[in-house]
Amino acid sequence: MNADAIDNFQLDMGTASEIGMAIVLAVMMFAVALSLRPSNFSFFKTQPKLYLTGVIAQMIGLPILTLSICYAVNPHPSVALGMILIACCPGGNSSNLIALFARANTALSVSLTATSAVFAAIITPVSILFWSSLYPPTRSLLTKIDINVAEFLVQTLIILALPLLLGMLLRHFAPKIAERIQTPLAIVSGLGLLAIILIASSRLYPVFMALGIGLFVLVICHNLLAFGLGYLSARMIKADRASRRTLSIEVGIQNSGLGIVILLTQLGGVGGAGAVAGLWGVWHLIAGCSLALFWRWKDARSTH
Repeated sequence: MNADAIDNFQLDMGTASEIGMAIVLAVMMFAVALSLRPSNFSFFKTQPKLYLTGVIAQMIGLPILTLSICYAVNPHPSVALGMILIACCPGGNSSNLIALFARANTALSVSLTATSAVFAAIITPVSILFWSSLYPPTRSLLTKIDINVAEFLVQTLIILALPLLLGMLLRHFAPKIAERIQTPLAIVSGLGLLAIILIASSRLYPVFMALGIGLFVLVICHNLLAFGLGYLSARMIKADRASRRTLSIEVGIQNSGLGIVILLTQLGGVGGAGAVAGLWGVWHLIAGCSLALFWRWKDARSTH
């Protein structure tokens, strides 16, 4: 499979599957909204500099870093699209568990994850189009696949924003019901996203093979630089150790499942982009857990 074939490869899961993926994503956003509390955003008042640094590093710093990598490495256009797509996604909920294990600032982690989830409903589709337009190969690729910008924005906003709004309303007016159904819905949507990642990745096997080891190296480097960006951002404002760990984790752990669903339902399932999102979905968890283990090891050594 040559370069043109990789960029022209489109994973078509079928209309029924696309509707199912959209439903899974809507349920996930609804479940996220059910878990939101005013306390999740308390860092905006108590430690605004730390909180805003995390938000900016994740929502602006990571896309800029990603564009810089694309200009430096010049990957296949569809691979670059996948990198930008992932950089524009909100933080993954698994970051909260990793932060807890890493003895990071878990409250800050929850706050940043909640913020990125809320912002994602409006900002994610706009960010994907904006940052992709700043890199000529991805701009040309989106033109080639004939994406309808207005339709993309409206459909993505409906899938993301409407269930988020409904979940927040239910949380406000019927908190007991929200508490009861939040965990089951989160589990169902999480398993659904995992199934989507696994199925899409298996069908993208020819693309993985064509891109070879270079794709793995690129995704690993991209992810490690994302962790580094979060850590350095925290160092710049002289954050404490636990908060430095949190910012590193929050910028390095992205919701790749969301990226894959957007790619398959709205962007034609472009091959290289799907390969990046699928591989990131596995690797960032390995890297995040490894980083947490390293920090725990350092803590143990410092106490002896």
